[in-house]
Amino acid sequence: MKTTRHATYNLSYHIVWLPKYRNSVLGNEVEDRVRRILHEIADEKGLDIIDLTVQPDHVHLFVSSPPKHAPSLLANWFKGISSRKYNHRYADHDGEKIKWARGYYAGTAGHVSSETVQDYIQRQEEGDT
Repeated sequence: MKTTRHATYNLSYHIVWLPKYRNSVLGNEVEDRVRRILHEIADEKGLDIIDLTVQPDHVHLFVSSPPKHAPSLLANWFKGISSRKYNHRYADHDGEKIKWARGYYAGTAGHVSSETVQDYIQRQEEGDT
């Protein structure tokens, strides 16, 4: 469980997206570069990558985020910033740019136990917000 100034949360999102035309372009060193860039984005935005799988034709990202960020914003950040960074850094050298398909999948994951709720209520009663 994590906290911000005004919230206690446990929000995790599973986001999946594809290269444009579902081309299998994410292999070998491209995979390593994309992986590093996605971790950079998470660090810059204060997000925690729980799990990341880069397949030749799609990316699976499981990320934890504060409640102020909508899943659509997370998908847009990871897709948009990663393609800009990749293309800026590597397209001149390799000649191949990364372009993502327009859509994405976003799902939520998480489990709230009764102990978690009781702990939250108890901390509120103690004045710890």
